[in-house]
Amino acid sequence: MQDLWLLKHDASIAARDPLRDGARPVAAWRAWRSVEGGLSYAYASGEIPPFIDASGDGVSCHRLRCLQALDGASAGQLAAYHYVVETDVLPEYEDDLNAWYAQEHLPGLASVPGTVRAARYIDAAGSPRYYACYDLASPDALGSPAWLAVRATAWSARVRPAFRNTWRTMFRAV
Repeated sequence: MQDLWLLKHDASIAARDPLRDGARPVAAWRAWRSVEGGLSYAYASGEIPPFIDASGDGVSCHRLRCLQALDGASAGQLAAYHYVVETDVLPEYEDDLNAWYAQEHLPGLASVPGTVRAARYIDAAGSPRYYACYDLASPDALGSPAWLAVRATAWSARVRPAFRNTWRTMFRAV
């Protein structure tokens, strides 16, 4: 399991694009752009922030600690898509959320054909606090009967109402 740095860039509110001209990567990184809208995410590993001058309107850098990472049913295939669910959770549901993700939800979605990799992260200093990231061979995996079945469990129905500040975004590799 590998901790990551996440550089978020929202072109809809920023005057510059740090993936092109503001921040200079000093480590290996992988970039994604949202399918809809001007949001970009770039990930890098390492102990120190891999971007210099990554602050400004619409730009933020986050340290993500890996909680869980699983190879998916389609491990080894090219992951051209990256689906991210970011959320906070009501404090009284935090233990249930973590157990649900670890025991049922992440393993279930990793087992769906088209899922290359599934991982969970926590941003201890930010909000949203939890990130679930799915590398996908195709965006069609999200609407597949197998994916929808994992999302429709009784445990999912119990945990999901405790989500707050939730964002779901589909990205395409840059």
